[in-house]
Amino acid sequence: MSTQSPAAPGGDKLDAGVLKIAGVVILGAIMAILDTTVVNVALQKLTIEFQTSFDTIQWIATGYMLALATVIPITGWASDRFGTKRLYLTAIGLFLIGSMLAGLAWDVESLIVFRVLQGFGGGMLMPAGMTILTRAAGPHRIGRVMGVLGVPMLLGPIGGPILGGWLVDAVSWRWIFYINVPIGLITMVLAWRVLPKDRPEPSERFDFVGMLMVSPGLAALIFGVSNIPAAGGVGAVDVWLPALAGIALLVAFVFRANRVTNPLLDLKLFKNRSFTVAMVTMTFFCVAFFGAMLLLPTYFVLARGETAMNAGLLLAPQGFGAMLTMPIAGRLADKIGARKIVLPGLVLMLAGLIAFTQLSATTPYWLLLSALFVMGLGMGATMMPITSAALQTLKSEDMAKASTATNIFQQTAGAIGSAVLSIILAALLAGKFGVPTAQGQLAATAAVMNPATREAASGLTADAFSTTFLWSMILLALCLIPAAFLPKTKPALPEGVAGGEVAAAPPVMTH
Repeated sequence: MSTQSPAAPGGDKLDAGVLKIAGVVILGAIMAILDTTVVNVALQKLTIEFQTSFDTIQWIATGYMLALATVIPITGWASDRFGTKRLYLTAIGLFLIGSMLAGLAWDVESLIVFRVLQGFGGGMLMPAGMTILTRAAGPHRIGRVMGVLGVPMLLGPIGGPILGGWLVDAVSWRWIFYINVPIGLITMVLAWRVLPKDRPEPSERFDFVGMLMVSPGLAALIFGVSNIPAAGGVGAVDVWLPALAGIALLVAFVFRANRVTNPLLDLKLFKNRSFTVAMVTMTFFCVAFFGAMLLLPTYFVLARGETAMNAGLLLAPQGFGAMLTMPIAGRLADKIGARKIVLPGLVLMLAGLIAFTQLSATTPYWLLLSALFVMGLGMGATMMPITSAALQTLKSEDMAKASTATNIFQQTAGAIGSAVLSIILAALLAGKFGVPTAQGQLAATAAVMNPATREAASGLTADAFSTTFLWSMILLALCLIPAAFLPKTKPALPEGVAGGEVAAAPPVMTH
């Protein structure tokens, strides 16, 4: 792998050259992370715009996350094969093209396709940017680099919904995508001028066959499951056929991964107990949490009649809660063990979710905002410690593959959670208003906007959301079982790993 000499190797401070590189990397990360959060507040507007249902419109988020999961493992190989600077510029270019095309989308299908293209670019921005920055800073300043990269991860969940809400209300939903174009062009120019050149070097052979099994397999499985409400059950061909094809591809991947030398996902990692427990915990957590976060803005817009801007503002307490606990939780988990941090974090999140399982059209906002703040505190105390638990007991040579696997699991579970909870909501709305699944959300919107039926319709809509959040709470409660088996003390470092030697890529926050 090509290397670059860190500037000012004698000190711990980040010098001017490294800070310039950090500025470019942060700009790219903010662009990608904001884009994932601005879209959520626009889902109700997009549902009406394209006359579709929530189980269809959620593919705008699900497709993006599946694209992220697809390109994350490619990034390390491509960094060596083509050079990190070229890769970073390519990622920005793909993201810009996807953003422009998404803004020009003429129907929901084209928008989903262009969001996938965006995801291919966005998925490479954070890992490639981190590689560039850590090489420039050197191993002795990894901690400071992590602190710098944490900024967009913390600001995105707060600023994204507010920015997206303002654009949807004051300009057009198309501008939640167009706004990336000027930011991306500035980032590309700065990256071209500021980022250091590196030389491509030979790398391990990439498992393209594995990628062509996993990504279509996951997409087909989720697509089949998402058709259940509209089809009326699992017996319909458009349910069982894609689901069965997806399962077959995933099973084939597992068998093949145990036979090839450099698989897309190294299944030997799961021989490590701590890694396995952390991945199971991460999966349940992301399914429950990211699915719920997709629905929250729509509740405020659809059931409470708020503007998209107000919905974004109402979500801010969750981001502030996460800002308080996230920096502390990661350090504490290293000192006293992940279990002692994650379990209280999950309890906080469950306590916050209780308020959303009792939703009505008149639930006091002070209660909902307090619940969101508590959920944010819990989320900040959960995500990073789970990731740390997955990586702490691994050998240094396994760290890159494990970090990649962690990010793949996060994105995939988030995509599944978004799809499953959206399906539940779509089916519940259709049942409440006595219409086919594809018309449930549109019927609810029409009834809520009609003064004669507004009160009753808002109550029925809020009830559908409360039942959906109950399912989210059940999934999150299941997370307590594997979390109880996370390390309860600081684990001993494996052979060959000195304290502070290895830094793992942070999970790519999408919501």
